[in-house]
Amino acid sequence: MTIQPEGWTPAKGYANGVVAEGRVLFVGGQIGWTAEQVFETHDFIGQMSQALRNIADVVRAAGGEVTDITRLTWYVTDKKEYLARQKEIGKAYREVMGYHFPAMTMVVVTALVEDDAQLEIEATAVLPQS
Repeated sequence: MTIQPEGWTPAKGYANGVVAEGRVLFVGGQIGWTAEQVFETHDFIGQMSQALRNIADVVRAAGGEVTDITRLTWYVTDKKEYLARQKEIGKAYREVMGYHFPAMTMVVVTALVEDDAQLEIEATAVLPQS
């Protein structure tokens, strides 16, 4: 359940808080490479889509769905590109996540361990009890 404190301006593209009950899954940071650890694109949007698909794959492998994701933490190397491409980001996000917007944090970093990675996203999901 999404939490929106009374009187706060509505969150756009994220939730201020999420309440959930079930089994907790912590998904390690995912970058924009395939399951074979190959970067098929060096485009920010392409890598973002792949990272989100990777997260969805891990959540599904644990028996959940993207709607079970309660938190995403994004690490991006280029704040200006992220801000300039908001419309494309929203479209690509919805293609993977639908209209599910968990609590999110965005952190700008100078680099990631994989030199070709432009972003890394980690997730927390709360899965239904088995």
